[in-house]
This record gives sequence, structure tokens and C-alpha cells, in this order.
Amino acid sequence: MRARWLTAAGLFLTLSALSSPSPTVASPSVAARDTFADAPGNALTRRDGDHAHAPSHNHNHKGTVLTELNETEIAMWHQPTPPSYYTIDWEGEGDPNETRHPSLMMAHIVFMSLAFFGSLPIGIALRSVKHPAHGAAMISFYALSALGVSSSILYNKMTPNMYDGSVHGKHGYFILVLALCLSAVDIIAGFTRLVSFIRSDNKSIRDFWRYVILNQSTDAHLQGSEYTGLIVEDPEEYEIAKLGVPHSEDSPDSPDGTEQWANEVHRHHNRHSSIVSDRTLFGNPTRSHSSDTLNETAKQNSRTAGGWAAYIGRAVFAVLERSLVVAGFGMVLTGIVVYTGGCRQNWVNGCLAHLIKGGIFWCYGLLTFARFLGSYAELGWAWNRAPKGSRYTAEFTESFVIFLYGVTNTWMERFGASPGDPYTTKQVQHISIAVMFWFAGLVGMGIESKRVRRWLASSTFESFSNPTDMPPEAVTEPPSYLASFNPFPALVIGVTGAAMAAHYQRYLFQVQIHSLWGNLLVAFSVLRCLTYFFLWLGPPKSILPSRPPTEALGSFFLACGGMVFMFSTEELTFAAMRRGRDDVMMFLNVAVAITCLAFCWTLCMVALKGWLKSRTHSNVTYRTSNISA
Repeated sequence: MRARWLTAAGLFLTLSALSSPSPTVASPSVAARDTFADAPGNALTRRDGDHAHAPSHNHNHKGTVLTELNETEIAMWHQPTPPSYYTIDWEGEGDPNETRHPSLMMAHIVFMSLAFFGSLPIGIALRSVKHPAHGAAMISFYALSALGVSSSILYNKMTPNMYDGSVHGKHGYFILVLALCLSAVDIIAGFTRLVSFIRSDNKSIRDFWRYVILNQSTDAHLQGSEYTGLIVEDPEEYEIAKLGVPHSEDSPDSPDGTEQWANEVHRHHNRHSSIVSDRTLFGNPTRSHSSDTLNETAKQNSRTAGGWAAYIGRAVFAVLERSLVVAGFGMVLTGIVVYTGGCRQNWVNGCLAHLIKGGIFWCYGLLTFARFLGSYAELGWAWNRAPKGSRYTAEFTESFVIFLYGVTNTWMERFGASPGDPYTTKQVQHISIAVMFWFAGLVGMGIESKRVRRWLASSTFESFSNPTDMPPEAVTEPPSYLASFNPFPALVIGVTGAAMAAHYQRYLFQVQIHSLWGNLLVAFSVLRCLTYFFLWLGPPKSILPSRPPTEALGSFFLACGGMVFMFSTEELTFAAMRRGRDDVMMFLNVAVAITCLAFCWTLCMVALKGWLKSRTHSNVTYRTSNISA
């Protein structure tokens, strides 16, 4: 009962902290539009090291936060925004006698969205289970892409060029060529099956359809007819053995190798009859000779050069194929930029920073929600116990991405600065955040390393002068070793959100937007820590996804925060203020609506893949959990 009250108190304090009002902003000055009083070039208001950047990037924390745009001040740093495709299509700019064709652009958007977010992910899901309908899905992808490209070509022919130097079209063609190259692998595989079918003894129409078209019954055609009747299914004991964790030291569900290393100290004192008695997930005391032989054979085959080449080839193909969906999301962003005429001239660096970083948080949120639904459960990344050994945990992958981001972004904050220029306040702020990503990612990876964990546990055995004096139960791993509890990815994102919520901006609306998405990232960090807290109390014992509700909420806050991050682009906030759309609630509601749509899409794709895989395991039955256990 006391634990429940403590948990409730912790949740109440967390919600109270999140709902606390943000620091008050200085009231706007009556002379907010005074050009010379607030000009960033004024020596009295300019800070050390500040360059001729946009007014909201001067970081003069002693200046007054404005509520109205100072167009004269903005014109000192930026050229007037030229007309765009959007303004001539929907706002009536340009020659009123010329006919506009926004319907062609809408058709381009619809066709390409259906291709990259409909047919393509469905085709990937069908490929994962080798479904015969995969070819039809990819044909529909290319058909929709052809319609989208055709409508775009017609629109460009009938509309003047409103964005010089656009590379949106070139990037789109490159992505389609990459997709064609990946499909060429399927075409080559189809011709290979056709040649194999021609050389085989069975040439019936039924076998042609099943083998060449549907890619089924491969064993019967690759072998001679005299061996066809000798093909048998795997023994039942081998199927059961597949649920065990491999012997490899790299398996994190062992859980981390500390018990195995400690047992080696007193192995001569306590011999085990089974080599996997302490390494099997479900406590099987022994394994049969047949399953050991089959596993050893599989390991030997995987260690050959050909086996490694095939493994690497499949991994590269899978990464490239799934990257097409992410590339489609990137094309959506660049398409919006080109159509609205943004990110030109000296806006480009800030625009790229917000779109790239916000897009990363957005995709991270969708992947986190997919993990909550059950994706990557085979690796133990769905808050479950891995059915087989997994070399890397989800926390290790998150820490590696954070480390990679920090290493690269540390050197990018000086883009646009001249050689010899001193570091500005803004650069120090952003570089320090990148350094935090760098070294916090390293710490996260170190915590996930089984070798480092063994080193950290070595001091425990110094009190035993003789290994035989060590009782066997002294090296039993605690239940918390069954899962990974690494708070550093959540810590990095939470600190980033808190820092950006306090980020100085020139205008009140910009302050509110940055505070909004910063607090959303902090909310994700708090909920991820609550996930670890509850899983620490009850580590996962099943191979099924546990679906902690804190992860569902946290992933939503993370994705929504990334969307608002992209909305906080300086040029977009200025455009909203000019049109009277500087309303924080409107920005939040639009971000929430888009995030809900994306979550619905994620649920459909994950459910489709799960349904396809369930058809291959229809004999699996689920046992009701014993709550009293």
C-alpha cells in the first residue's frame, strides 16, 4: 500500500511540474516599432561576439520582447519575401489574367502521398512475409508515382518558375531511381527462378505459378526429383529450441553476461550437466542433441564468407527499402518549402536546422510508438524479452544515434561564420547542447556494453580469496538485469527541451512556440523515466510486447514536439504574424492533428504486418496471464 501511495505522489508531483506556468515575459514596450532603439547594430544593445544575424538570433537578453513585427528591422537583415507558388495559386498574386492550375499540384500531392505512404509500406510489409501480392503492391507504387510525376510536369509547364535553384524535383527522381534499382533485385530473382524451373524435371503450369510467380516450394525445384520425397519438416524439439537464447556471449538477454563470467570463476567447484541450464529463457534444463547439431550447423554456415555476404546484402537491402519511406517524408518537407517559397537567401541555415532536427524528433516519436505497438519485438525492443538473442538493445541504438548527432552537429554550428569571428552566445548555447549529445551518448553506449558491465562487477569478488568459497547463489543476477534501464537518452532529450523552452527569442509569439515544443520534449523524458520505474518494479517476463502506457503518451509528446519544432522556423512565425495567425493554440492543434493522423497510419502499417505474420503462425495460442503470480 505504501508503494502505491508513493507512486501516486510521484505522478502528482510530475504533473504539477509540467503544468506550472512558464516564466513571465517582459511586457512589450510602447516604442516596440522604434527602429533605432531596438536595432541590433546598436552598440549599446549588442552583445559580445554577435554578428549581423537575424534580429531574433542576436540573443540580447536585456532587450524587450516584442509583440508586433518590426518590418523595418527585419528588412535590415533579410530581403523582401518574393511571390511563391502558393501566393499565385491561392492569394491572387501575379498577373490576374493568367490561369492558375492548383488542382494539378493537389493531384501531385495526393498521388505521391499514396505511393510513398500507402503502396510502398504495404509492399515492404508484404515482402517481409514473402507474400505473392508484393509485386502487385510495387506495381501500384510505380503507377501512382508516374501519375504524380506527370501532374507535376504539367503544373511546371503551365506555371512560371517561382523558386530558382530548387532541387526538389532532382531529389525526387533520385529516390525513384533508387526504388527501381531495388526492384531490379526482384526482377533478377524472378529470372533466376525461371531458369531454375526450366532446368527442373517438373514443368507443370501449377508448379510454374507457385515457384516462378509466387516464389513458393523452392526446395522441390532446387533439388532433383529423386530427393523430393525426402524433404521433411523440422523436428518439433527444434522448434521448441528456437525459443531459447543462443549461447553467444553477445546476447543481452543472458541478461548481460555477468552471471556467465562469474560462474567461470568457480566452474571447477560446480559443474553443470547442461551447457544452457542458466541461459534458456523459459528454464528448459536441457537441450536435445538434434537441436544442438542444427544450431551449430547454422552457426557454421553463417560464419562463412558467403553467409556473411548474404547477411550484409539482406541488411543493406532492408535499410535502403525502408529508407524510401523516410525519404518520402523528406520530400514532403522540401515540397512544402518550395511551394510556399521559404528557406531562401540567408534564411536557409535556420530553416534547415529546424526542419532536420524537428524531423528527427518526429520520426523518433513514430518509431517509439511503433515499439509500443510491438515492432522489433523479435529483438526485445518492444519492452519484452527477446525470443532469441539480440546483440544490441534499443537503448544502445538510441545512445548511438544521439552520439552520432552530437559528433556531427558540434562542428556545424559555425556554418555561416567568417574565419576568426568570436563565438556568439547562440553558438555557445548550441555547441554545448551538441557536446552533451556527444558524451551522454557515449555514456549510454558504455552502460549497455556487457563487457563494461562485467568490469564494473569485478570489484564484487575481491572479498573472496578462494573462488571455491564463493556460494553459487552469490552470483545470481537480480531481476532488474532482465531489461535495460538506461536513462541517458531520455535525459538528453529532456535537457534539450528544457533548454530550448528557455531559449531567447525576439518576439513573444516565438518565445511561446519554443516553450511549447521544449515542454513537450520534457514531457517525453519524464514519461520515459516513469516507464523505467514501473519496469524496474516488474521486469518483463514474456516475449510478447508489454505495451507500457507511459510509452504511448511519451511517443505522442515526442512526435508532437518535433512537429512544433518544425513549425517554430523563424520565417514561418513571421508569416503567421503578418497574416494574424500567431495563435499558439492553433499551432498546437494543427501539430496534434497531424500527429494523430501519423499515429493512425503507423497503427495500420504495424497491424497489417502483424496480421500477415500471424497467418504463418496460426497454431500459436496465447495463455492468459496469472495476475496473482
